[in-house]
Amino acid sequence: MIIEKRAYARAGLLGNPSDGYNGKTISITVRNFGAHISLYESPELKIAPQEQDLNEYRNIFHLVESVSLTGYYGGSRLIKAGIKRFVEYTEKEKIRLAGKNFTIRYRSSIPRQVGLAGSSAIITATMRALMEFYKVEIAPDVLANLVLSAETDELGIRAGLQDRVIQAYEGCVYMNFEKNYFSKHGVGKYERIPPKKLPPLFIAYKTDLGKVSGTVLNNIRVRFEKGDPEVIESLQEMAELAEKGKKALLEGDHDVLFDLMNRNFDLRCKMMQISEENMELVQTARDCGVSAKFTGSGGSIIGMYKDDEALTRLVVAMRKIKARVIKPYIV
Repeated sequence: MIIEKRAYARAGLLGNPSDGYNGKTISITVRNFGAHISLYESPELKIAPQEQDLNEYRNIFHLVESVSLTGYYGGSRLIKAGIKRFVEYTEKEKIRLAGKNFTIRYRSSIPRQVGLAGSSAIITATMRALMEFYKVEIAPDVLANLVLSAETDELGIRAGLQDRVIQAYEGCVYMNFEKNYFSKHGVGKYERIPPKKLPPLFIAYKTDLGKVSGTVLNNIRVRFEKGDPEVIESLQEMAELAEKGKKALLEGDHDVLFDLMNRNFDLRCKMMQISEENMELVQTARDCGVSAKFTGSGGSIIGMYKDDEALTRLVVAMRKIKARVIKPYIV
């Protein structure tokens, strides 16, 4: 029997990147893109490599193109880290695993390094496949923590819980990572928001703008730990935006949400230098009369539009700067 599991791309609607700083966020899963894991029993444990895991290139230009697009590492390290953390969890919980091996392979349609959480999706899908293969149940909030630990503790990736929580729960989720509650319970307060409450949304991205998110956010972390007032105040306001955004969504006040999303990006600009290419994405969108902010660490944006005419203007304008526009499929 072949086990097939998926985890989807995610987009931060409000609050990011305050999730790594005891803040609050709202995120959605974007089912247009996903990581797909296939797992089946085999005599030996084997991780089947994909193209980005191989060290064979047509020429030096192909190598440069590959590294620019997918980085120096493929997905195999993510799967290894996920398997290790899964086994350690079962040992801690005194869960006895069946003595059988498997072959696991992955593929992903999530654009790489444009802030859509492609790495955590691979680990989340891996964990789900292992859970079914070994008949182990793991609650979504615990699963999110395991995925985060695979990235931060095993691979040294700077990350917060937002991506892993939304990929574990799916749909639309409000998250509160208040410090005292998190310290006591080991998880945040997570609240599902009915996707039908969401306004018309778009995502736009340019695949040549990818950056490794941990690298992008390292400077904020350093300034935060040094007590930089500008960073601390901006992150606090971002968390408040998520709280206000939840209220606006539940009350159907899309005009307020529109302004909150724009404010989220403006606060980000106060904390870090935004590249000209990323600013072009945001400004092009806003010139079309839509709101716009990063989905994650840059390379892609999310926003809301008020009518089909605005969406049409956006598609045309984005095409001129070689960016793609999609309407996120959430449910």
